[in-house]
Order: sequence, then C-alpha cells, then structure tokens
Amino acid sequence: MTDSSVMQIALQAIMITIKLCAPILLVTLVIGLFISLIQSATQVQEVTLTFVPKLMGVALVIVLAGNWMLGQMIAFTHDLFALLPQLTA
Repeated sequence: MTDSSVMQIALQAIMITIKLCAPILLVTLVIGLFISLIQSATQVQEVTLTFVPKLMGVALVIVLAGNWMLGQMIAFTHDLFALLPQLTA
C-alpha cells in the first residue's frame, strides 16, 4: 500500500461523505433560514420552533433520496473491496 493509494481512498471517502451529507444539510439550512425569517418578522424568538420542521425536512430527504444514498455507499464499499487485493500486494 502506497501513500498515493491511501490518499486516493481518503479523497474518495471525503467526496462520498460530502455527496451524502449535502442534501440533508441544504434542506436544514433552507428550513432554518425560512423559519428565522418568519421568527424575525413576527418577533417570536423561540429556539425550539425550528426543531420539528427541520426534523420533518430531514425525514423527507431520507425518504426521497435514501435509495440513492444507499446505492452510493454500496458502490463505494464494493470499490473498496475490489481494491483490497491490490492494496495487500
């Protein structure tokens, strides 16, 4: 196992993490921004008010994109297992 192969695997792991986290993070960001705008317009400053909409948004993203996320992780894992004989040699 060379340094370049370790760096390549680490880069692939970071990229798959970014791809899988991006939909969830974007949805929570948009929902949080929207709720914050509503809170500032109505002057209702309740911290727990954003929790339920964000939770529902994340659940919706997982339902809609969960199959794609799982497919990406399975493909990454298959690629790692395919590289295993090359890395041990």
